[in-house]
Amino acid sequence: MASHGDPLLTGDVLAHLDQQLQAARRLLGLVLEQGAAIRRRDVQEVVRMAGILQVEMQRRTMLDEQRRRLLDRAGARLSVVPGAVTLTLLEQLMDPESAASASERSAALRGLLAETQQQHHTNRVLMNQELGFLDHLLRLTGQATGAYDSGGDRSDTTTASAVARRRVLDLEA
Repeated sequence: MASHGDPLLTGDVLAHLDQQLQAARRLLGLVLEQGAAIRRRDVQEVVRMAGILQVEMQRRTMLDEQRRRLLDRAGARLSVVPGAVTLTLLEQLMDPESAASASERSAALRGLLAETQQQHHTNRVLMNQELGFLDHLLRLTGQATGAYDSGGDRSDTTTASAVARRRVLDLEA
């Protein structure tokens, strides 16, 4: 395999890991903020955070493209296909201190991404609970038909008999 010491590639890998860490921290912060907004039932903030998350995901797409290019370079240097490049193989191109730093950064990145995934899952569960509760309330009031127009308004009308069938307490009886 390759000998130790490709300072240019080493610097690029470490810089890229730093960028990935910064992006992962931003993403985790946004997911945590969105979770707080969901818990407060702040619909406008939840929607705003969803938009910001979309922008952050676009940034991650650019980082993934940079990562792909780094793997191409490393694969060529190591004489392996880019998909076979691992951190262990990359460490062969690094001095011991840089290899240790890359390993630490990679571990931190994996931890942040795992926490982000967990928090995102929690947010999805909370959103499903809130939407389920809203659907339940709308059904109780006879306003849920399952059909809404593009503005969020019901696209059909509910008859009085349909509302009567959905009443929990019929105070007119």
